[in-house]
Amino acid sequence: MMDRNRPLLEIIDLKVTFPLGKEEIYAVDGVTFSLNRGTTLGVVGESGSGKSTIAKAVAQLVTPRGGQIMFDGVELSALHKKELRKMRARMQMVFQDPGGSLNEYMRVGKIITEPLFVHGLAKGKELVKRAEELLVQVGLQKEDAKRFPHEFSGGQKQRIAIARAIALKPELLICDEPTSALDVTVQAKILKLLANLRDELGLTLLFITHDLAVVNEFCDEVVVVAEGRIIERGDVHSVIHNPSHEITKELIASSYA
Repeated sequence: MMDRNRPLLEIIDLKVTFPLGKEEIYAVDGVTFSLNRGTTLGVVGESGSGKSTIAKAVAQLVTPRGGQIMFDGVELSALHKKELRKMRARMQMVFQDPGGSLNEYMRVGKIITEPLFVHGLAKGKELVKRAEELLVQVGLQKEDAKRFPHEFSGGQKQRIAIARAIALKPELLICDEPTSALDVTVQAKILKLLANLRDELGLTLLFITHDLAVVNEFCDEVVVVAEGRIIERGDVHSVIHNPSHEITKELIASSYA
């Protein structure tokens, strides 16, 4: 039974390694944080800091070396394949490069509703109707379902990716640098869309970025990551206006330059 007082996501002493020759390097080394329902947590760091690896570990796209990832009180590593598949439906991911995450040879309607088909939640005309509803929900047109990804701009492709991510009505949306490949004007529109969907659908967001200016406007809390470890954490206002670590200060300076 759902316990609303329990964090939706708990990361406990997470470690992720990658091979480097005959040795292993720690991309994530002992990260611990929690994310409450209905809130947005920003994970911030420079390139190579390990922030995107944290997101991929939560989404079960990389296998942790150690630690625990608890979703709604359940440890993900303890789940069998079938159980994990069901749990994955409750958490979806939006990637940095929308073009790279969309199959150029599939029509948009099929791309968006593929999760529904895979999980056996809809078929036939029901899929067509749901595709049109999702497109309108993210600010596109029903007719766009018949088009291919290459016919859309970068911002429109990200809207398509977001539509696919919310198709299963997830509780957690993991956003890995979802606006960094877009220009400033389009970035603002995508952030507004995500904020609207968060409020409308009651989403919990794990938001990965290098930009503390975005975090300041979009997130409730923030953790700052460097060399695979958390170096600073707290509510957004406190961290941005009273940073304690030099790397945080550098990130603030570059974000507001």
